[in-house]
Amino acid sequence: MNFQRFHTREPLEINLIPLIDVLLVILIFLMITTTYSKYAELQINLPAADAQKLLERPNEINVTVNVAGQYTINRRPVVFHDASEFADEMRRAAGELKDPVVVISADANATHQSVINIMEASRLAGYGHISFATQTQTPNQGK
Repeated sequence: MNFQRFHTREPLEINLIPLIDVLLVILIFLMITTTYSKYAELQINLPAADAQKLLERPNEINVTVNVAGQYTINRRPVVFHDASEFADEMRRAAGELKDPVVVISADANATHQSVINIMEASRLAGYGHISFATQTQTPNQGK
Protein backbone atom coordinates (compact mmCIF):
# COMPACT_ATOMS: atom_id res chain seq x y z
CA MET A 1 0.00 0.00 0.00
CA ASN A 2 1.17 3.36 -0.97
CA PHE A 3 -0.31 5.99 1.30
CA GLN A 4 1.68 8.84 -0.11
CA ARG A 5 0.25 8.62 -3.56
CA PHE A 6 -2.16 11.49 -3.08
CA HIS A 7 0.01 13.37 -0.74
CA THR A 8 1.72 16.34 -2.40
CA ARG A 9 5.19 17.13 -1.35
CA GLU A 10 5.98 20.54 0.02
CA PRO A 11 8.66 22.38 -1.91
CA LEU A 12 11.99 22.51 -0.14
CA GLU A 13 13.24 25.91 0.86
CA ILE A 14 16.25 27.08 2.77
CA ASN A 15 15.43 29.60 5.43
CA LEU A 16 18.29 32.13 5.63
CA ILE A 17 16.89 34.27 8.43
CA PRO A 18 18.32 32.15 11.31
CA LEU A 19 21.68 31.99 9.52
CA ILE A 20 21.79 35.77 9.17
CA ASP A 21 20.84 36.19 12.84
CA VAL A 22 23.66 33.93 13.96
CA LEU A 23 26.19 35.70 11.74
CA LEU A 24 25.15 39.11 13.08
CA VAL A 25 25.54 37.92 16.66
CA ILE A 26 29.01 36.57 15.88
CA LEU A 27 29.95 39.81 14.13
CA ILE A 28 28.80 41.94 17.07
CA PHE A 29 30.67 39.68 19.48
CA LEU A 30 33.88 40.01 17.48
CA MET A 31 33.52 43.78 17.21
CA ILE A 32 33.09 44.16 20.96
CA THR A 33 35.90 41.82 21.99
CA THR A 34 38.49 42.97 19.45
CA THR A 35 41.37 44.93 20.90
CA TYR A 36 42.87 47.50 18.64
CA SER A 37 46.63 47.55 18.68
CA LYS A 38 48.25 50.64 20.09
CA TYR A 39 51.87 51.52 19.74
CA ALA A 40 53.70 51.24 23.04
CA GLU A 41 56.55 53.32 21.73
CA LEU A 42 56.65 56.21 19.34
CA GLN A 43 59.67 56.64 17.18
CA ILE A 44 60.25 60.32 16.74
CA ASN A 45 62.94 62.37 15.12
CA LEU A 46 63.58 65.58 16.94
CA PRO A 47 63.99 68.60 14.69
CA ALA A 48 67.28 70.36 14.27
CA ALA A 49 67.34 74.11 14.62
CA ASP A 50 68.88 75.92 11.69
CA ALA A 51 68.01 79.41 12.90
CA GLN A 52 70.63 82.06 13.37
CA LYS A 53 71.88 82.67 16.89
CA LEU A 54 70.10 85.53 18.51
CA LEU A 55 72.01 88.03 20.55
CA GLU A 56 71.44 87.77 24.28
CA ARG A 57 68.40 89.70 25.30
CA PRO A 58 68.57 91.72 28.49
CA ASN A 59 65.46 90.11 30.00
CA GLU A 60 66.68 86.49 29.94
CA ILE A 61 67.35 84.07 32.74
CA ASN A 62 69.70 81.39 31.42
CA VAL A 63 69.26 78.08 33.22
CA THR A 64 71.51 75.17 32.35
CA VAL A 65 71.51 71.55 33.45
CA ASN A 66 74.12 68.91 32.68
CA VAL A 67 74.02 65.12 32.54
CA ALA A 68 74.83 64.82 36.25
CA GLY A 69 71.82 66.96 37.18
CA GLN A 70 73.80 70.05 38.21
CA TYR A 71 72.02 73.35 37.62
CA THR A 72 73.25 76.88 36.99
CA ILE A 73 71.34 80.13 36.72
CA ASN A 74 73.13 82.80 34.67
CA ARG A 75 76.36 80.76 34.97
CA ARG A 76 76.11 80.60 38.78
CA PRO A 77 75.82 77.10 40.33
CA VAL A 78 72.60 76.50 42.23
CA VAL A 79 71.82 73.81 44.79
CA PHE A 80 68.21 73.24 45.82
CA HIS A 81 66.01 70.61 47.44
CA ASP A 82 62.63 71.34 45.88
CA ALA A 83 61.05 73.41 43.13
CA SER A 84 60.10 76.29 45.44
CA GLU A 85 63.74 76.81 46.47
CA PHE A 86 64.75 76.78 42.82
CA ALA A 87 61.98 79.30 42.06
CA ASP A 88 63.38 81.59 44.79
CA GLU A 89 66.83 81.35 43.17
CA MET A 90 65.30 82.25 39.80
CA ARG A 91 63.56 85.30 41.34
CA ARG A 92 66.87 86.42 42.85
CA ALA A 93 68.60 86.02 39.49
CA ALA A 94 65.84 87.97 37.73
CA GLY A 95 66.15 90.91 40.08
CA GLU A 96 64.20 93.83 38.64
CA LEU A 97 63.48 92.24 35.26
CA LYS A 98 59.88 92.54 34.11
CA ASP A 99 58.46 89.28 32.71
CA PRO A 100 61.79 87.58 31.93
CA VAL A 101 62.21 84.77 29.44
CA VAL A 102 63.60 81.58 30.94
CA VAL A 103 66.04 79.99 28.49
CA ILE A 104 66.62 76.33 29.29
CA SER A 105 69.89 74.85 28.05
CA ALA A 106 69.78 71.15 28.86
CA ASP A 107 72.37 68.60 27.88
CA ALA A 108 71.08 66.17 25.26
CA ASN A 109 71.56 63.32 27.73
CA ALA A 110 70.08 65.11 30.74
CA THR A 111 67.06 63.45 32.29
CA HIS A 112 63.58 64.59 31.39
CA GLN A 113 62.89 65.17 35.10
CA SER A 114 65.67 67.75 35.33
CA VAL A 115 64.02 69.82 32.59
CA ILE A 116 60.62 69.41 34.26
CA ASN A 117 62.18 70.71 37.50
CA ILE A 118 63.17 73.93 35.72
CA MET A 119 59.75 74.30 34.15
CA GLU A 120 57.99 73.74 37.49
CA ALA A 121 60.24 76.30 39.21
CA SER A 122 59.50 78.77 36.41
CA ARG A 123 55.80 78.29 36.96
CA LEU A 124 56.15 78.79 40.70
CA ALA A 125 58.21 81.93 40.13
CA GLY A 126 55.49 83.29 37.84
CA TYR A 127 57.52 83.21 34.64
CA GLY A 128 55.37 82.04 31.76
CA HIS A 129 57.81 82.56 28.89
CA ILE A 130 60.11 79.57 28.48
CA SER A 131 62.47 78.92 25.61
CA PHE A 132 64.78 76.00 24.87
CA ALA A 133 68.31 76.49 23.57
CA THR A 134 69.44 74.28 20.70
CA GLN A 135 72.51 74.00 18.58
CA THR A 136 72.69 73.92 14.83
CA GLN A 137 73.26 70.48 13.43
CA THR A 138 76.26 70.06 11.18
CA PRO A 139 75.93 67.67 8.21
CA ASN A 140 78.19 65.04 9.89
CA GLN A 141 76.43 65.21 13.27
CA GLY A 142 73.21 63.43 12.25
CA LYS A 143 74.96 60.36 10.83
